[in-house]
Amino acid sequence: MCGIVGVVNLRKEVVDQDDLIKMMSAIKHRGPDDHGLIVKGNVGLGHLRLSILDVSEHGHQPMFSFNKRYVLVFNGEIYNYVELKEKFLDDYPFISGSDSEVILAMYIKFGKTCVEYFNGMWAFAILDTETNEVFISRDHFGIKPLYYYQNREKFYFASEINALKQVCETISVNEEKVFEYLMFNRTDQTCDTFIREINRVEHGHNIFINQGKITFEQWYKLTDRLNVPWSSAEEYRDTLSSAVKMQLRSDVPVGVCLSGGLDSSSLTSIILNDYGLHHLYAFSAVYGEGNHGDESRFVRQYEKELQNLKWVYPTDKSLLEDIEGFLKCHIEPVPSLSIYSQYKVMKDASNYITVGIDGQGADEQLAGYHYFFGSHFKGLLRSMNMIKFFQEIYFYLKYHKSTEGLQYFALYLAPLFVKKILTHQTNKWIGKNFYNDYVNEARLLEQLYSPKGLNDSLVQHFAYKLEHNLKWNDLNSMYHSIELRVPFLDYRIVEKTLASPAEQLIHKGYTKRILRDAMKGTLAEQLRIRTDKVGFENPADQWMENPKIYTLIHDALSSNELINSGFLDITACHKALEAHKKGNKQDARNLWKMFHLSHFINVVKNKDQLSKDFELRNLLVMS
Repeated sequence: MCGIVGVVNLRKEVVDQDDLIKMMSAIKHRGPDDHGLIVKGNVGLGHLRLSILDVSEHGHQPMFSFNKRYVLVFNGEIYNYVELKEKFLDDYPFISGSDSEVILAMYIKFGKTCVEYFNGMWAFAILDTETNEVFISRDHFGIKPLYYYQNREKFYFASEINALKQVCETISVNEEKVFEYLMFNRTDQTCDTFIREINRVEHGHNIFINQGKITFEQWYKLTDRLNVPWSSAEEYRDTLSSAVKMQLRSDVPVGVCLSGGLDSSSLTSIILNDYGLHHLYAFSAVYGEGNHGDESRFVRQYEKELQNLKWVYPTDKSLLEDIEGFLKCHIEPVPSLSIYSQYKVMKDASNYITVGIDGQGADEQLAGYHYFFGSHFKGLLRSMNMIKFFQEIYFYLKYHKSTEGLQYFALYLAPLFVKKILTHQTNKWIGKNFYNDYVNEARLLEQLYSPKGLNDSLVQHFAYKLEHNLKWNDLNSMYHSIELRVPFLDYRIVEKTLASPAEQLIHKGYTKRILRDAMKGTLAEQLRIRTDKVGFENPADQWMENPKIYTLIHDALSSNELINSGFLDITACHKALEAHKKGNKQDARNLWKMFHLSHFINVVKNKDQLSKDFELRNLLVMS
């Protein structure tokens, strides 16, 4: 919905509003509709508004409570704000129809426990102007981002790293994060970021700042909530429909991201069948039938039902046109060009909508990836359920024609030292000394590659893997001033799904069993029973054959900053690039990682200045 920034002077000195302006200027794209800031002594708050609910001036932020004691800056949506008003807030004198004012009213009524009533996505800060205490909160699963930077005098927070980069005294590369990125394609599994000085507020956490003291507190712990499984597919269907209904609430145009896969198709079918919104915009990235990642034949199932189906065409040429914006959007390196496809979808969709509905989060809770078969096989073996064990392997091989699940099964069974050897074998282009320095520090092999069984693996993914996908979702969409909503991450759905037995998730070679059963009669059978898992992929291997992209990567590998870092074996990297050029090896993922890492290092070393395009002028200071 918006972008927020804040600064607290821990020495109780008056905040300099220039710090707020610098941060706000860097993320103006998050809130093109309105902006405001407030300085109250040693606390300053700034807000950039993307107007969605109550687009009038009554939704302006920073927003004061009716008694002027509390002031709020908020990014996100509280989907159940209507229900909360009806149930708890009859006596509050509302002046707006926004969910933001509901947050203030709930905080006045319940204090810090107000967040336990919220169904939504959020990062917000509330200042108590009487006590000067600042309360900061982040949602259950980290759908909305929040970062912080602290020195001896000040505590800064903001919706994006790019904002905090403007106020950091110095910035440096976090080498441990680089190692995990290169070795495992993973980011955001801890509170650390690629910039050593900047940290991420962990999901499900609150922060309290008072009298110069900063306290972090976990308010939501997923494992404590996994008590009640789904009673039936009908219950799942009703709850998912309820989540979709709440997330369709908006005073601006809404669209849906339709990939053609089971998850986005389920959401689209619910929108059409349950709520009759055939005029809704839908956006689908396609690459031409027969090309890797293209699912246009499945999307075409909706051509007659959707009045506004828009095709998006990411290509190597569009990548070159967009690369400057894409790299500015993602200051931290991303491990795959599949993330660019979403960027391109959001760019095109911004001509039509302000709110999007997306299927993110379903794979992580419904065992949608091949490697979940590996953890499922391990769980069956540990329980000595040998009949089911061999049965599931048989159906996996029958329907998927792949051994990937079995390879992960073997990896999960292997001792830790064997896991380290196997992962290194596929990444020989990583600098030898760099590898030796950090291989024993990496915790991801234990956090993601050593599950006891399927349910354990799913919980691990919510703790250590899901959030990087959510970060990319947020950055891609908000860079183009679109709020992206994710109904599958309604906490009611997540908690019951992860509490359900494995057979409700994987059964006879089929993943997402409860969703497939729930969508019977709503979703076309061709979509409901498909077993081929494509994911949000694209023909990046072909794109890398473009001579201009080859030159970009070649030049990046020649960067003195990259060479001197020791992160990569530059000779091996050039060999990989040449092999790809000759068609001997398709290695787009690793080539992109080399390129984006080189760009990131140069950004950090040069600490580039703000683009004048994003400067804010004449910000009003409220006092």
